[in-house]
Amino acid sequence: MRGARGTERAGAMRAGQGLLALLLAIWAMVLPAVAQDLTALARLLPEASRIEGDAGGITLSLGLSQPVPWRARLMDDPPRLVMDFREVDWQGLDKVPQTGPQGLRAGTLRPGWSRLVALLPGPMKIASAGMATEGRTQVTVDLAPTSAEDFAARAAAPESPDWALPRPADLPKAEPRHDGTLVVVLDPGHGGIDPGAERDGVKEADLVLAFARELKDLMMRDGDTVVVLTRDEDAFVPLETRISVSRAAGADVFLSLHADAIAEGEAVGATVYTLSDAASDEAGRTLAERHDRADLLAGVDLTEQDDMVARVLMDMARTETAPRVERLAEALVQAIRGADLRMHRHPHQEAGFSVLKSPDIPSALLELGFLSSERDLKRLQDPAWRAAMAGAVRLGLRAWAKDEAARAGVQ
Repeated sequence: MRGARGTERAGAMRAGQGLLALLLAIWAMVLPAVAQDLTALARLLPEASRIEGDAGGITLSLGLSQPVPWRARLMDDPPRLVMDFREVDWQGLDKVPQTGPQGLRAGTLRPGWSRLVALLPGPMKIASAGMATEGRTQVTVDLAPTSAEDFAARAAAPESPDWALPRPADLPKAEPRHDGTLVVVLDPGHGGIDPGAERDGVKEADLVLAFARELKDLMMRDGDTVVVLTRDEDAFVPLETRISVSRAAGADVFLSLHADAIAEGEAVGATVYTLSDAASDEAGRTLAERHDRADLLAGVDLTEQDDMVARVLMDMARTETAPRVERLAEALVQAIRGADLRMHRHPHQEAGFSVLKSPDIPSALLELGFLSSERDLKRLQDPAWRAAMAGAVRLGLRAWAKDEAARAGVQ
């Protein structure tokens, strides 16, 4: 009997771990037929590139090591130029002469595709765009001022079916297992085009991915836990898709992992955040804006409003889930404190993080520390500290799951 149960759990683990790979494979299938002819990685040539101009006109000229499929389009709120390539290594972008747009960002969008985003000083239109392939490959885009009305119309143009990502699925939550298995979805924040906070050459996206992998390895050793990562590489995953992965996995709990930077006041130590429409403080509001900013820059629209019936149903689900979320936060705080690990002076706070808005899956966001703190940065880079934190998080999640099972009358 015990052996059969172990086999069942092992199969469940394999199924859960394959969910994210399946979603990413679906993304990779949505490609124009011409793209299949040019798949090798191109390199940016900083010495052959320039970005210059102002509100009166902007020119982006990018030298590449080889031709690749690409496109350019405009997006609003804020106004920005978005250029997609299959695929460009953007190393050296910071060495390109720039007298034009500020807030330039580039990175991996999804497997096989990269994106360059340039914030614009105001409404503009693409006056010309082309790729020269004789000799050195050169992509040039010229932008000219236009009216707010014209810009809005251009930005609102629908995606070509050959380029558009499939909309994140609002998947029904998988049926509970009722076999004692704990299904945990770990969400390493940021990734790809969105590196998160950065300090001294260290990226938040890299730190939290390393921690998530270590925590997954630790929890999977228990034998009765399935752990799914929303990303297992340095790739961009939309916020809504992270929630979809959680639902598809039949998650018992969703934990988003971050290590941000805050300039406002003291920010030291781990902090557990749960969802609130009104943040606990100004720092919480700032973090929520920063975490959600990545999707805005990458072009994912998180502003669509649910209809009234859907809002009522989700509010009812959140009301039922809210006590479980509070107990989850309490269990994590107690476990981290019990391991004698540094926590923020307000260890449990609330904020309006979009990634926590799944109405029926208990969700929390754990700021492991803050890169704006030199002490936290050293801790986050210390394998021994990360191991201690992973052990504390594991204990917190297991204590919470045991308590929830007892409350539900599950033996």
